[in-house]
Amino acid sequence: MDTHEYQAKEILKKYEMPIPDFGVASTAAEAEQVVQYLGLNEAVVKIQVHAGGRGKAGGVKFAKNKGEIVEIAKKLIGMKMVNNQTGPQGIIAHKVLITKPVDIAKEYYLGAIIDREHAMPILIASPEGGMEIEEVAEKTPEKILKLPIGLDGTVKPYHLLRLANFMGWKGNTAKQGMHAAASLAKAFIETDASLLEINPLVESPDGTIWAIDAKLSIDDNALFRQKENASFYDRSQVSENEVAAKEYDLAYISLEGNIGCMVNGAGLAMSTMDIIHYYGGKPANFLDVGGGADKEKVAAGFKIILSDPNVRAILVNIFGGIMNCATIAHGVIAAANEIGIKVPLIVRLEGTNVEEGRKILQESGLSIISADGMADAAEKAVASLKGGK
Repeated sequence: MDTHEYQAKEILKKYEMPIPDFGVASTAAEAEQVVQYLGLNEAVVKIQVHAGGRGKAGGVKFAKNKGEIVEIAKKLIGMKMVNNQTGPQGIIAHKVLITKPVDIAKEYYLGAIIDREHAMPILIASPEGGMEIEEVAEKTPEKILKLPIGLDGTVKPYHLLRLANFMGWKGNTAKQGMHAAASLAKAFIETDASLLEINPLVESPDGTIWAIDAKLSIDDNALFRQKENASFYDRSQVSENEVAAKEYDLAYISLEGNIGCMVNGAGLAMSTMDIIHYYGGKPANFLDVGGGADKEKVAAGFKIILSDPNVRAILVNIFGGIMNCATIAHGVIAAANEIGIKVPLIVRLEGTNVEEGRKILQESGLSIISADGMADAAEKAVASLKGGK
């Protein structure tokens, strides 16, 4: 689950991260209140959306006086941001963050992720802040430092010293930088984050360290124990289909193709999309119904897929381990009876109770294209778009 910058900063302040004072506004009146409360004579105003590239899109502005702060906030509230991260539909900013500006002498990058290769959380740091960390890693890998984070959220003192030397911090700046790194590591573990980054972490001319941006993504699987942070979910930042999928505990991501996919298991779903591409098609979505889906969940998945006007065929690819193929069959029939399936439906079933599942579908009276194996299913799905059989 992604969070807004202001939400990430609210969390990080609890871990004593050095963050300039800020407020959040969703109306011009609220912007005036923030200006008065913080005593601002100038400010940076940022749209709050779940996407990067806000500055390039015109969503970050500097205001030189009180009146300009409110005027800029008024213009940015309701702004639709469109870039490669949002897709052509864009995302609307319903709030802006208003913060005190910081004089910047140097920019750094500081973040934490799960290193899946080594199965451990790690701290990532670079003296090249303000840039995409992937670009820095690709072009100048020597400017990237990776350090382990303990499962209790601690970083070894000698690792923090190594960090300070790598970043070029001295004296009191080094103490502040090491404290910021330790705070970030602790917050990363205790919020069950999948990503936590500050880009840029800056040093002011007097040597003070400040976190002037923050990005936090929390592992969806851990939200049950992150009650307070789970409340930060903003349904306005995702498509209606993704909102519906969340209500039914379905893993759904909308794509730009025309072949709807219903699969059980993330790995199988990725493989299904790959093989659709291989045969010249384009998947319209990623949809993982999970291993324990019931008939209602499967039917909900079909509704979500069919609500996409670009979908011209549906490929169901189920390998029944925990999942019972008969359950999928009942879900298909329930969806067909309730909303109708008027596009070609290609079904590949294997595994638990597969014969019963196939029998249920055969006796349903639905027009179903049966497939043997993934390749056959993908090939038939692509062919169905061209009128093939």
